[in-house]
Amino acid sequence: MRAVENALGITIPDNARLLRSLLEGAQFVQDHVVHFYHLHALDWVDIVSALKADAAAASSLQKSLSDWPNSSPAYFQAVKDRLSNFVNSGQLGLFANGYWGHPAYKLPPEANLMAAAHYLEALDWQREYIKFHALLGGKNPHPQTYLVGGMAIPMNTSGNIGVTPDTIAQLKILSAQALDFVSRVYIPDLLAIASFYKDWASLGSGHGNYLAYGDWPAKTGSSYAWGNQWLPRGVVLNKNLGTPLQDLDHSKISEQVTRSWYNGTTPLHPWAGETQPNYTGPTPPFEYLNLDQKYSWLKTPRYNGLPMEVGPLARMVVAYAAGHAQVRQEVDRVLSALGLGPQALFSTLGRVAARGIETLLLARQMPLWLDELQANLTGGNLTIHDGTKWDPATWPAECQGWGSTEAPRGALGHWIRIKNKQIENYQAVVATTWNGSPRDGQGQRGIFEEALLNTPVADPARPLEILRTIHSFDPCMACAVHVFDPKGREITQVVVEH
Repeated sequence: MRAVENALGITIPDNARLLRSLLEGAQFVQDHVVHFYHLHALDWVDIVSALKADAAAASSLQKSLSDWPNSSPAYFQAVKDRLSNFVNSGQLGLFANGYWGHPAYKLPPEANLMAAAHYLEALDWQREYIKFHALLGGKNPHPQTYLVGGMAIPMNTSGNIGVTPDTIAQLKILSAQALDFVSRVYIPDLLAIASFYKDWASLGSGHGNYLAYGDWPAKTGSSYAWGNQWLPRGVVLNKNLGTPLQDLDHSKISEQVTRSWYNGTTPLHPWAGETQPNYTGPTPPFEYLNLDQKYSWLKTPRYNGLPMEVGPLARMVVAYAAGHAQVRQEVDRVLSALGLGPQALFSTLGRVAARGIETLLLARQMPLWLDELQANLTGGNLTIHDGTKWDPATWPAECQGWGSTEAPRGALGHWIRIKNKQIENYQAVVATTWNGSPRDGQGQRGIFEEALLNTPVADPARPLEILRTIHSFDPCMACAVHVFDPKGREITQVVVEH
């Protein structure tokens, strides 16, 4: 939508800005909590070890970290019994594929039990919190109320349809619950677990170049204006937090397909981008990929020719370099609690910490956006959509635009070219395309590839250490690969044999 709005010169109303900010913020908070507990925690937490824990000792550990009420010995004994039933049944369910007992696990049994308890609590918590999206977006995922020019949910001072005083009251309750869980469970768990893995503050760094589009535009001005976003946009190179933040120039973005299964030889800006699949890889039975040839379905984005990391760490690094007061305060506090300096950010552990810090800051910010929305509602400002350019007859013969946002996984950019009221070209460059790209024509590795260098692996048959770094990016290959045919025909098949 931002790409189309940019192309057509549409400025959305303030209520639409706030509704989009709230929906996006809620997605981040829920997504980050789910990632920490359900997608990444078990790279650090040995569930089976929790069966050896003393429930009273786990209770004491919990109470030493926060005043979260679920902390009694009886509570932790119940969790331990629940886990025992899983193991004794021989059906581990969610926990079936872990590398339990791996020598890289370092948490004592009581910390493992505490983390396992919060894993289960987070399942219930996220299910309730995402009602935020149901109230404002109709559903999750993929809210249904976004509309070019604004939003499709009405502001209503009475009744029960749209954004009403009762809706805002419900959202404030959900926001308070989210901040409580993040403050008293997520952040204390992050610090407790990280304290046993501080060696990971020197692993998984990568190239040290960071890119963020920034997001959550302020009340006035364009959402693309430099310095006009709650989290800033910009570029940090070579892990340098001491130089003035560089603004981001999207004209410097290009995509290569040197080692991707697409036709093309020249790096292209997304406005001129092409997606022409040409699979030249191995056929069953699969052989090892040749890294000197094409070996990936992901394209290779570069900024001014450089590989760039995107995601929570990139956002926090860019904000830190920009002097964002809240980010600097929380980054320094978390690193200080772990006895680490700012350079520890540039690591697998730093990536994990950055996601938690961002979650906390967003959980604090959400009530402030709700207050703004409530003030507009009570003040009679009910506009949610700019329809002045809704009629295609008012569009120019040709136009182009770009839209940027920050997804939980990182920078998301869309570029559109419109001709004769139809889309002539549309390209998206998503977070995992940046992070998971193959090597470029100059031989520069992608972010994942570079981050894995020099990672010690205790057991090659169970590469837990590799998973720790890859999972710290929260990759999504389904988002990053876009292969389609406008007529619905099959283009290619990818067969995976086990």
